[in-house]
Formats: sequence, C-alpha cells, structure tokens
Amino acid sequence: MYIDMNSYFASCEQQCEERLRNKPIGVCPYDGPNAVVIAASKEAKKFGIRTGMHASQCKILCPGFEMVPTRPFLYRRIHVQIMNILCFYCDAESVIPKSIDEAIINLTSYTYIHKDPIALARQIKTDIRNTVGEYITCSIGIAANVFLAKLATEIQKPDGLVHITPENIDHYLGKLSLTDIPGIARAGEKRLNRAGIYTPIDFRNASEPLLRKVFGGVVGNYWYYRLHFKEVDLSTTNYKRMSAMRSLSARTRASYETLHAMFVSLCTRLEQRLVKQNVFCRELSFYAGYYNAVEWKTNIKLAYPLQDAMEMLHQVAFKIAEYEKLQPLKILRRDMMSMGLVVGDFVPSEKLQYSLFDNRAQQDRLRKIMYTIKDQYGKNMVRKASETIEAGQMKDAIGFGSVKDLYQSGNTGFNKFLLEEDKEMQVAPDR
Repeated sequence: MYIDMNSYFASCEQQCEERLRNKPIGVCPYDGPNAVVIAASKEAKKFGIRTGMHASQCKILCPGFEMVPTRPFLYRRIHVQIMNILCFYCDAESVIPKSIDEAIINLTSYTYIHKDPIALARQIKTDIRNTVGEYITCSIGIAANVFLAKLATEIQKPDGLVHITPENIDHYLGKLSLTDIPGIARAGEKRLNRAGIYTPIDFRNASEPLLRKVFGGVVGNYWYYRLHFKEVDLSTTNYKRMSAMRSLSARTRASYETLHAMFVSLCTRLEQRLVKQNVFCRELSFYAGYYNAVEWKTNIKLAYPLQDAMEMLHQVAFKIAEYEKLQPLKILRRDMMSMGLVVGDFVPSEKLQYSLFDNRAQQDRLRKIMYTIKDQYGKNMVRKASETIEAGQMKDAIGFGSVKDLYQSGNTGFNKFLLEEDKEMQVAPDR
C-alpha cells in the first residue's frame, strides 16, 4: 500500500491556518515577488499554478493567489502524526517512509489480519481526517509491488484509492502515456520509442530481453519485473553522503561575519545529523558559488573520522587559507551566490577506533550528552560559543526526498531537533 499526501505543504498550512482554507495558495521559502512556489494548493493548481513558478507569474494566472512562507517543523510534525496512524495497523518495520509526504505499508505479513486492503485504506483515510484534519488528504494505491502501488496513486488525485491487479492493469495503463509512469521522463520515452514501444501497454508487453537492450542491462530486468507484479523497490539503504547547502540572501552576503556564520551553521547542521545517525565521516567537501566567478571547491580526505562541527570548519578553513595565500580574492566574499558542505565515507560510532594518546573519546561523549540535553530541553538551551555569533543565518529547509534524518539511528524515535520551531530565525524577506 502506497500513501501519497495531496498538495502536502499547502494542505498543512490550510489545516493550521483557517483563513487559508479553500484559497489558492503557494508555499515558498520566503515572502516576496521573486519567491518560487515549492508547493501549490489544490485550488491554485486549478488555475495552472505549478511548482517552480515565481510569485509574479502566479499573480497573473490568479489575482487572488497568496504566497505563504514555509514552516518545515510543522510539516514534519504532521508527518509524525501520519506515521503513527500507519503504525497502528502493523509493526513499525512494515511502515517505510519514502519522503516527507509519502510512505509504504508492506502488508505481506498481514494478509490474515487485514483481509480487505480496500477497507483498510478507507479506514486510514478516516483516521487521518479525524486525527490530523479534514484538509489533509491522501491518494492510496494498492498493488502486489511498490512500483505499481505508487503508479496507482498517480491515477486518481486528489483523495484517490486505486487497487491494481493482474485483471485490471491493462485498463489503467491504457489511460496513461509513457511519461505518466514514475521513472520514465522524456529521455526514457525516446529510448522506448526507438525500440517500437509507444504506450504503457506496449511497455508491459515487451519481452525481458528487449527491455534489457533498451535500458542497457539489469535496469531493463527491473522494469520487466515491476510491470509483472514482482518486487524490486522495497529495500531501503543507509546514507552514503550528507549535505548542507544554501543559496545566500542579500542579508547573509552583507559581510564576512554573516557569511562565516552561515558556514558555521552548515557545519553545525551536519554535526547534528551525524550525531543523530551515530556515524563519523572520513571525507569532507566544500563549495562556494558566485554570481560573477567560477565555483570554488575543495575535497578533503580526513586523517581520522570527524563528527565535530568546528573540526570540520577548521579543516576547510585550512584549505581556504592555503588558496588565499596565492590568490588576491577571498573565498567568503559579497558576490557569493551559494555555499555547501558535503560529508561522506561514514564510520559507525561503535566501530570507531581511538588513539591511546588523545581525548577524542571524552569529546565525543560530551557531544552526545550535549545533544541529549538539547533533545530534552530545546535545541537552543545549550550551545557552543561558535553558534551564538551572528546566530539565525540558516533558515530551516524541508527536504523533498529522504526523511531519514527525522528518524534517529537504531529506531530510537524521532529527531526532536527537526520537530522544534526555531524561533531565533527571524530573517527579513530577501526582495
């Protein structure tokens, strides 16, 4: 069973703000004429408003359109409520969050408990309406594998419910084009067309060897399995990399101090994620993008695994200092457009080996204690001194993809940091 929330961010805003209900709205990172829609309400979509449009474009299509600044903590809190509803009907291992607004329920082990999946889907819809609110709706797809269940959610929106079976699959595929199939974009469509495949039914009827030839190997096998009710998409993987990246507002670009504060915030955000996932990194990359110059970046292979924000910052700062000795331009300067930090090559904390001659074990324990205090009393209750200089530069952002950060390692509950509103972050609109 695949659960796909409808116009999720906008629906959350409408549920929590009565004045926004039944109105064409768009959720955006900040308020202003240059703001870009990252989620449109069902009412806005009827006017042709879509993700990626600027506020000025939306006003032309719909004079009554309103932009609403994003509140990521709110969407995560509602996500937690929805996940708790799903976990009521099966164990937590069988509920797999795919993104902030999508989840899978693996009912393979529950065929005798939930004999009628349609009835279960209707009950889940009722529970969401009664527990979370009537403005939070979802489309639910049911099938023998994740892919077809996901496809079923695309067939009927909003508030849909579709069960794909071997008996009706061709009926549903006959209503779609190739690019309506999740994972098939224009390039994939052209590739299929070259092989004489022009419709989803042609795609399903194609032989496995032909699809191997079309997609160049095992990917073709996977497509054949998906369209014939076999499972290839249920497994989940751990992080290979974590990143913290931001586009820079005029306020943040105003001085070296504010740019450095954003740099500290990026490092601190990654530290928090590493601590919550119980891992250390052995690789570190930093990039700086500019309006009038080429991007600068550096990649660092670490001599020992790191988790501490200031150690990450010092590693990058050393590389920056080396570069600036030979060049007249500074890396952190006012024409910066964006900056980002990426960590990878992870080592689980339980496999970390310490030297006999340093105190890193004590530092790592202290860091974990600090985050335990933050969890219990609020993320700003105790902070490093580095976090207090030009604080509030890094506005919270919502990830559309993985929500692994919301779940602490070892199934020890939710990451409370991401459920807490950062009231310190009061940035004026960047117009």
